[in-house]
Amino acid sequence: MTSPLPSDLESAVATSDIATVLGATLTHFGCQAGTVHLLREGVLKLAAHKNIPPPVVQIVETVPIGKGIAGLAAQRLEPITICNLQTDTSGQAKPGAKATGMEGSVAVPMLVDGKLRGVLGIAKADAYDWPAAETDLLTRVAGALAARLPQE
Repeated sequence: MTSPLPSDLESAVATSDIATVLGATLTHFGCQAGTVHLLREGVLKLAAHKNIPPPVVQIVETVPIGKGIAGLAAQRLEPITICNLQTDTSGQAKPGAKATGMEGSVAVPMLVDGKLRGVLGIAKADAYDWPAAETDLLTRVAGALAARLPQE
C-alpha cells in the first residue's frame, strides 16, 4: 500500500480541479512553472498551465506521444527528469521547453491501473537533480488526480 499524500496535496487532489492541483504541486515542490496534459484522441492536450509564456503555450497545446519531455513520459510511462533545460543536450527537451526559461524539470505520467491518462510536468527556475523520493511523490499525485478525472 502506498503512503498517503501530504495534506496540502491531498486537499488539492480532493477538489478534482486540475488547476488547483497544479498550483498546490508547484508550491509543495518549490517550482515556478508547470503543465498538465490530458490524453485525448491519442495525443496530449494541454488542460492547465502556470507561468508558461504565451508563445510556449501555443507550442505545447498539443503534444504527440514520444515528443518532448511530456511526450516521452507518456510513451515510456515513467518520469523524465532534466537537471537543466537550458543546457540539456540529450534531445529530450524541445526548443519550446527551453523557451520557458526554467531549468530543473520533471514530467510524470498520470496513470490509473497502468493506463495513461495524461502527464503532469513541473519545473524550477534553477538547475535541480530530482531525487527519486520526489519523483515518486509527484507520480503519486499525478495518479491520484488522474483517478478523479473522467476518462477520455
